[in-house]
Amino acid sequence: MDRRLALAALALMAPIAAPIAAGASEPEKKKGGGASFIQLPTLAATVTFRTGQRGVMTVETGVDAPGPLHDLAYISQPRLRSACLDILRIYAAGMPSGSVPNADYLSTAMQREVDRVLGKKGAKLLLGTILIT
Repeated sequence: MDRRLALAALALMAPIAAPIAAGASEPEKKKGGGASFIQLPTLAATVTFRTGQRGVMTVETGVDAPGPLHDLAYISQPRLRSACLDILRIYAAGMPSGSVPNADYLSTAMQREVDRVLGKKGAKLLLGTILIT
């Protein structure tokens, strides 16, 4: 084995091996949004451009569910994602080509679906980045 290759491999493994050798566990990652925040997987829907080509609209979402709603929202994540994805797909299919997404409409419609899925009000839907590529 080439000596330079072995030294490069050791140099790359040093930051990983040091905490393991010291018996330290992985540092706890900071959770964005607070303890009651649940990040949903990114939503994506197809859009059509003026040229007739297709693109993708992606939306980052999360739910801030304080107190007893947190456990319900946590176990309802697949249903929440599905409900919000249905809203996004319908909106993206009817969106005029070349227009800017209406974040107010999306947040209102998705919030209505979050309340419906959870069966009560109190959880707040939060929108992140809305991107069309």
